[in-house]
Amino acid sequence: MASGQQPIATVYVRNLEERVKSEPLKEALSAIFSEYGNVIDIVVKTNLKAKGQAFVVFDKPESALAAIEDVQGFELFEKPMQVALARTRSDATVLQTGNEEEFDAHKRRRMAEKDKKKALETAEEQKRLKRPLPGAEAAVGPRPAKNARGAGLKSTGAGAAAVVPDEYLPPNRILFVQNLPDDFGKDELTGIFSRFEGFREVRTVPGRSGIAFVEYEAEAGAITAKENTAGMALKNGEKAMKVTYQRQ
Repeated sequence: MASGQQPIATVYVRNLEERVKSEPLKEALSAIFSEYGNVIDIVVKTNLKAKGQAFVVFDKPESALAAIEDVQGFELFEKPMQVALARTRSDATVLQTGNEEEFDAHKRRRMAEKDKKKALETAEEQKRLKRPLPGAEAAVGPRPAKNARGAGLKSTGAGAAAVVPDEYLPPNRILFVQNLPDDFGKDELTGIFSRFEGFREVRTVPGRSGIAFVEYEAEAGAITAKENTAGMALKNGEKAMKVTYQRQ
């Protein structure tokens, strides 16, 4: 089972009527699911890609299982709900059953998974956009021979490999820090990033100001540091520090 073999008390609900606003939908879900136990949280997704989905959090896993068995296919706003056990524990469950340290670790894992998912989705979308339509090559005939390029130069044409934007790179142990004031050096950066667990070192780039790399012993430390420093105002608010993961 997900979340380190700990029981899940959250029901994932989909195929909800997207035109119903968040609050009325929450009230309707609460009225239905509270019949099966104590509902401690309901999260209704409102962003465009996730509309029509929600998570109903119980205080006990048995309540979630009972609700899934009975509510499957039940019509709400003239649409049959599709329900299943959520893959991971919800924030509300971890807050109720764990301590602050466990909740922080749970949030870090969730953010890491979110970053990885975004990176994969972005790479797939870019590959899709660069992929020629079926039969397109045949219609235009064979490509002319390419001019020889100097060693080390990368192709920038449509056939080049998809490049994932910095913001969606998957987590790793090294952070790439940008938009730093020109007079910001190792000491200043060490003062900021050494506060987070597993800090190893700050590496600046000779001859380049405004950027640096920060290394941690483990991915978890880098995730925590990024979450707490990205967008930090520097030099009396003149600069906002950009923090992403190093491109692998």
